[in-house]
Parts: sequence; structure tokens; C-alpha cells
Amino acid sequence: MRERNILVVGAGPVGTVAALACARLGHAVTLLEAQDRVDDSPRASTTQPPTLEIIEQLGLIDEYVRQGLLARTFQFWDRDARRLIAEFDFERLRGETAYPYVVQTEQHKLANMGIARLKSMPNARVLMGEKVLSVVQDEKQVTVRTPQSEFLVDYVIGCDGGRSTVRKQLDIEFEGFTWPERFMVITTKFDFSAALGCCARNYMAGPEEWTNLFKVAGDDLKGRWRAVYNTREDESDEEALSDTAVRARLARVFVPERERDYLHLNLYNVHQRVAKQFRKGRVFLCGDAAHVNNPIGGLGLNCGIHEAWDLANLLTQDGADLDAYDRRRRPLNIKYVQEQTVANKKRLEEREPARREARFDELRRMADDPQQHKQFLMRASLLESTRDAVRN
Repeated sequence: MRERNILVVGAGPVGTVAALACARLGHAVTLLEAQDRVDDSPRASTTQPPTLEIIEQLGLIDEYVRQGLLARTFQFWDRDARRLIAEFDFERLRGETAYPYVVQTEQHKLANMGIARLKSMPNARVLMGEKVLSVVQDEKQVTVRTPQSEFLVDYVIGCDGGRSTVRKQLDIEFEGFTWPERFMVITTKFDFSAALGCCARNYMAGPEEWTNLFKVAGDDLKGRWRAVYNTREDESDEEALSDTAVRARLARVFVPERERDYLHLNLYNVHQRVAKQFRKGRVFLCGDAAHVNNPIGGLGLNCGIHEAWDLANLLTQDGADLDAYDRRRRPLNIKYVQEQTVANKKRLEEREPARREARFDELRRMADDPQQHKQFLMRASLLESTRDAVRN
């Protein structure tokens, strides 16, 4: 194996995994981050079984599990009727994976763990506050400029988010659409499991408004909950973020009036987009730089980490067909992330009563049939995606 000089742009969890994987494989790695510190605002929180397998390979699994919560099950509910529809148990995947559960924790923890490990390695460096201005390449190298520096490298991996500078510098189209409504996240200490009898991951369908409830560890490891809602298409920022509206939303998931305090609010646009290509010459895209999707199902970040791992291993192979990355990863994202997250959203928001009940019946049948139960989990956990990646 010939050592490559690799620059990774973006120190979120996907970028740090890409950098750490490349460094552990013997390459000289520079990780650039535009901000002075890792963004710790509430974002992705569910780590699927095949992603945990990668984190194990990176030597971070024990620390990662300590900073998170193990969740073996997830549930579908009819929210307004307060009716449990179906429960799926990752224990059905024992034998398929060493991790028949997910870990619920904040994505910035993985990024910070990876950065700490990189800083201890002689062939890696981490530079914060370095915003990429330009990316120019020829057949032999890539030149990346920031206000402070110029880097000449063999390859660049762009992991710099949905508004990726790297993708824009490559002039790669970001195909897809934006949903008309936005998503609202309310973080609270209210214990939904004690109040509702639900588990740590819950998808609550509603014809006008749905709610997904997730428990995460919190930086203090004392636990907190995120309640995710769709907004009305005509709802302004001011209205959605008002204390009255926030407390009303909490009331609709059965939080008593005296316990409707909250810790954090997040309101954001939701996209389903995929870059037209994931590779251009010596530059590659991973994670949100390559694709964005609604978060229902906890798939986007996990898929990005799989891409980072796949690419690091591909770059290590002498004479590798680097176009294989684009041929493999782009179709996998469309099949297992874009299509599945759109289907997940439609399942939650169905308004027509007969079709709504038919969707509930389908979930019950899958949960009750051992073979369908396992197959549903293979797809929902992205284990099926990893099998497809190996075949391709």
C-alpha cells in the first residue's frame, strides 16, 4: 500500500470517521473544520448496528457506548388515540450483527472522540477554524485554499454538510426537493416512557400532526427526550418557536401543564436531495455533502459513516477503481435512505382513515410474523444495505 496524503473537510461525525479511518490505515491525514469547535446542537442521535461495527473497528466502541443509551426496541403509535400499534425488537438480528440494538446519543460525541484520537496520532492533524475557499485539482493533486493556508494533497474527502463548499466548488448538482413543511424539535427532561409506557424510540402517527419521541443520553448522561413534530406549511418561525405554541405541542403528547418546560428548540427545513455524482477526479463527497433526507428512521448520518468507511478502505487499495465508490454508494443511498425515509414520513402522516388503518395493519402483520419482523429490521437498520455494498 502506498501512503496517500488525504485532506478531509468537515469535522462532524462523518468527517472524523473518514479522517480516523484513513489515518488508522496508514495515510497522512489533515482534518479541516470551518468552525472553532464541533457543533453540539441537537442533531442526529441514533446509531444503527452496522455503524456500531465500524465504531468498534475504529477502537471507539467502549467509550461510545458509555456515553449513550442502548435501545433494543422501537415502537409505532397512533398518537392522538394513545394507541400502541407495533413494536420491533433488534434482538431478532442476533447472529446477523454483534450489536442487536442501537445506541442513542448525540452525534457531536462521536466527532469529539474521533478528534481526540486523531490528535494522538503522528500521521494526523486537526485544524479548526479553517474555512475552505477553493478546491482546484489536476491529474496529480488537489489544491485547497483557506484564508490561512494552502494544502497540496492526493485526495480530498468533502464531509462539510448539506451546504457543502466542496460540492459547490466541484459544480455538482444537488438533485431532489424540499418538503413544504419544516420539522420542529423540542428537547425536554419530561419522562415520556414513564408517562406513556413507551420505549426510547417512538414513531407517533397523526393525520394533522405526528410526533416522534426519542430518548438520548445528554452530555450529563442523565437522559433527556427529543420530541420531533411537523409544522404547518403556513406556520411562521415566530409562531412555531413561541412559548405558547411549544407548550401546546407538548400538551398534544400528553405532557401535564406543570411539566411543559423545555431545554432547547430547533426548527429546520427538510430536504430529500442527492448529489448527481459522489466523485469528481480526486475529490469525493460523503454524508450530508453527498445527500440529505428527512431524519425519520435515523438513516442519513449512518449512511454517511458507512460511506466514509468504504471510501477509506478503497483509497488504501493500490490500483483500486475509484469510480466504484460512486457506482456503489449513490444507488445505495437512493434505495435505502431516500426511498425509506420518504416512506417512513408517508406512513406517519397518512390522513385518509382507511389507508391509515391499512398502514397500521401492515405494521402489525410485520411485527407478528418472525420472518417479516427480521426482514423489516434488516432494512431499517441498514444491515441489508451493508450486504448490498459487499455484493457491489
